[in-house]
Amino acid sequence: MSEQAIREELAMLARSLFDRGYSVGTAGNISVRLPDGYLMTPTNSCLGRLDPARISKLGPDWAHLSGDKPSKEVFLHRAVLTARPEAGAVVHLHSTYATAISCIAPTGASGDGSPEAGDAEIPPLTPYFVMRIGRRLPCVPYYRPGDAAMEPAVFAAAKVAKALLLANHGPVVSGASLAEAVHASEELEEAARLALLLRDVPGVRRLTPAQVDDLLRTFG
Repeated sequence: MSEQAIREELAMLARSLFDRGYSVGTAGNISVRLPDGYLMTPTNSCLGRLDPARISKLGPDWAHLSGDKPSKEVFLHRAVLTARPEAGAVVHLHSTYATAISCIAPTGASGDGSPEAGDAEIPPLTPYFVMRIGRRLPCVPYYRPGDAAMEPAVFAAAKVAKALLLANHGPVVSGASLAEAVHASEELEEAARLALLLRDVPGVRRLTPAQVDDLLRTFG
C-alpha cells in the first residue's frame, strides 16, 4: 500500500472511531509504521477531521519530517512500536468503557494512588477479546498526559501484551496493521463494557484457562 493510501485509510478509520464516540474533541492519537519512518496524527487534531495531506511524518529516528506537528505523545507510540517490532500501528483512545476500567485499581495494585502496576480488571468473557487482545491487559500507573517519563513503563507493558491501559487515561492498542489495531481497539471497548455490565452479577461464566489456551494456540 502506498503512503498516500495509508494516509487516506488512517483518516477514514479515525473518522469512523470519532463518529462512533471512541474519541471526543481532540482526544486520542494514532500512528502507523512505514518502511521509511512513521505517520502520526497531529497534535491537537480531531480524529474526525483529519486531512490526509497534513498528517505528521516522522523519520526512523522519530524526528518530525513533514506535515503538521505530531502528537505530544510521540513517546507513547515509540515505546509500543519499539517493544513490538511486529506491530504496524498503534491506536490510543479515550473510549468511555476502557477508560472507566483504567480508573479501577488493577490486580496487584494497592488502589491508594501508589504507582504499582497490575493487570486491568477485564476477565476473559468472550473468545473475541482473547483473540484480539490476548491473555493480559497491563495497566500502567498514572502519569500526567504528555509526560514522557511514562515511556519506560509503557515499553515494559508492551513487551508482554498487545494492548495496555494508562491509569485514569485510556487504552493503547497495537496491531500488525492499522485496520487490525482499530479492530482490536473496538473489541477492547466492547469487552470493557461487558466487564462493567457484569461486574456485580452473580454466576458470570468466564472462559476457562484451557479455553483461553486453545484460543491463543489457534488464533494467537
